[in-house]
Amino acid sequence: MVSGMIAQLDSSVVANAGVASQSGGNPASIQPDATSARALRSLTLPGPVGRLEALLNEGVPDAPFAALVCHPHPAGGGTMHNKVVYHAMKVMNGEAWGFRWPTLRFNFRGTGLSQGTHDGNAESDDVEAALAWLHSEFQRPIVLAGFSFGAFMALKACCSRRPAADVRALALLGLPTRIPNRIPVHEIPYPFLSDCTLPKLFLSGDNDQFAPAADLAQVAESALEPKRLALIHSADHFFTGHIEPMQQALWRWLRGHFPIQPSEQLQ
Repeated sequence: MVSGMIAQLDSSVVANAGVASQSGGNPASIQPDATSARALRSLTLPGPVGRLEALLNEGVPDAPFAALVCHPHPAGGGTMHNKVVYHAMKVMNGEAWGFRWPTLRFNFRGTGLSQGTHDGNAESDDVEAALAWLHSEFQRPIVLAGFSFGAFMALKACCSRRPAADVRALALLGLPTRIPNRIPVHEIPYPFLSDCTLPKLFLSGDNDQFAPAADLAQVAESALEPKRLALIHSADHFFTGHIEPMQQALWRWLRGHFPIQPSEQLQ
């Protein structure tokens, strides 16, 4: 049922592609990050249906965690260069935010240089592959984040089944709860949330067209503790004009669960 709904989500995201393109997806529009903790590495990961294109922002050598950020729907122009994904990565990797974890982004199958064809449901297996690579590379527990479709795939990879990697928390940015522009409206169910013991952040704008605040509150209510619902005032699905408040909310939640490097603590 969920797979069918995601297939229907394709057309809705395409209809909003103009908004999505304003929110990222064009690597040329992203400037080098002066606050990144270490060098940027271009990688190719082994995936379930072929190679996955990826980028790793190196962390400090003694970082206690690694992180993975998953991108939004490819049908709307979503890639690992998406603006929300990029700025979420900065919170977990950048010097100024204090964590300085090695942070991986990758392109789902059929996106960018990644092999395979977009499926709409099996991309959760791509998340598993990226988690497995991070675990093999760093042998550290992992914080997993995703935006929009990426949040759904991250959630599915970790809560509908037990991942092989040691995932310690989920940051779900703009988790979609419904498919707009459909009559009747199609809601996206998350039945596995009631059994998911991981700490979870539900972070969205209170004007999110893919996750109305009341809908997201119901989804969060159905989730097992620990959990937190954070809504950014006046922000839409893409956090347009509200990237910094999104980063601050993500940082506050992460700081409540994980230590930051003492020499770089924010005031």
